[in-house]
Formats: sequence, C-alpha cells, structure tokens
Amino acid sequence: MNHYEAVFILNPVLSDDQVKETVKKFEDLLVSNGAKMISKEDWGLKKLAYTIQNKKSGFYHLFEFQVPGEAIATFELELRRDERIMRFLTVKLDKYAVEWAEKRRKRNKEKA
Repeated sequence: MNHYEAVFILNPVLSDDQVKETVKKFEDLLVSNGAKMISKEDWGLKKLAYTIQNKKSGFYHLFEFQVPGEAIATFELELRRDERIMRFLTVKLDKYAVEWAEKRRKRNKEKA
C-alpha cells in the first residue's frame, strides 16, 4: 500500500451540500477501492493564483490516504469526469513527506 495525498479544487458556485456530496463521493470511491483514509482537510474557499474556467476562487480539499497503486488511475479518471472538479493533483509520498504530513496534522490539531 502506497501513501498518497490528493488536493482538488471544486467549483465556487456549488452550494455547501453539493461540496459535501462531492467530497463524500470521492472518499467513498477511494474506500471502495481498498483505501485507508488517514486524514481529510477542508481548506475552504480560496482565491486562485490565475483564473480557471473563468473562476477566480475555488473550494480546496485535501485527502491523505493509503491505497494500492492500481486504484489511483480509477480515482483520477473520476476526478477528470466530474465537472464540479476544476483541478486536482495526486502525489505519492516518500518517507520524508509522510513524516512531514504527520507533523502538519499534529500542528493543525494543536491549533484547533
């Protein structure tokens, strides 16, 4: 099982319910493909550095998970097909990135 992080940007015109539904859809997709969800973060509505699809902002979400490598292709295909997703990036984490992600999660828990 490989360790991954995925960040995706949702269209800013979506309602809160639509955003939650979309996030749940992709979480369920990962879990159904054998993923172990480590963390989920909602970064909220953020301004984009450049316009995407004539939009200047988007809802950012981060998933950290462990899954066999074969499941990533299915996950990314679904991200491409969904018109609510404006951009996404999936990254395989090495041991140093995994350590850094754990530190970041601890730091975020302390702030909350």
